[in-house]
Amino acid sequence: MSRFRPALRMVLALSAPLLILLALVSLASRRGTQRLEAVPALVIGTGLLVSSGLRRAQRRRILLEALRLAAPPPASGSGDGQGSNVAG
Repeated sequence: MSRFRPALRMVLALSAPLLILLALVSLASRRGTQRLEAVPALVIGTGLLVSSGLRRAQRRRILLEALRLAAPPPASGSGDGQGSNVAG
């Protein structure tokens, strides 16, 4: 079952862009009031992409803050960081 996970993730990752593509093709191929039938798919696909992007940005921001908090403070010394422990 685990060997199907990468394929499933890829299909799910492409689902929102493919939904938008399908909506645009449907908009182009229909006339008059039938074009309105493609609008919900376009709105849903766009909403999925936007929410995914916002969620990813939030996770990256949280990760960056955690990395900054976990980083050791800069070493105090001569400033160059080399040769400060060498007796001479």
